[in-house]
Amino acid sequence: MSDYKSPKTPVQAGISEVYAFLSNFNNFENLMPEQQISNWKSTEDSCSFTIKGMGDFGLKISEKTPETRIVIVPDIAKPIPLTFNLICELEPIVENNTQALLKIEADMPPMIALMAGRPLQNLVNILATRLQEHYAKPAK
Repeated sequence: MSDYKSPKTPVQAGISEVYAFLSNFNNFENLMPEQQISNWKSTEDSCSFTIKGMGDFGLKISEKTPETRIVIVPDIAKPIPLTFNLICELEPIVENNTQALLKIEADMPPMIALMAGRPLQNLVNILATRLQEHYAKPAK
């Protein structure tokens, strides 16, 4: 099992708001790296998209623990060639501030891990950064 974790990322919003945002795939398009993703389609609990040079894929939310954790897995209707969980973990920091950790737990052969490791790490880092930017409040 290979694990790829984003840094723990502070988000300037309450945990309920961040959880609601991440619990709905209709919001995820804004977090994805637009240079590599096209043909985005989503509902609240699933999405499909094309990764340039790789093909069509799908994801679905498999588990929701209110205001704490969301688990995303490949959708068998649009299979991805590896088994993984994308986990979003949330913790309150103070009122209207949340800490987010995004991680991918992937079950893949060592050779695939060597090739996929950097892109998977980059993905969780991009998702965390874009989540933080989505809620960034302008300085007064």
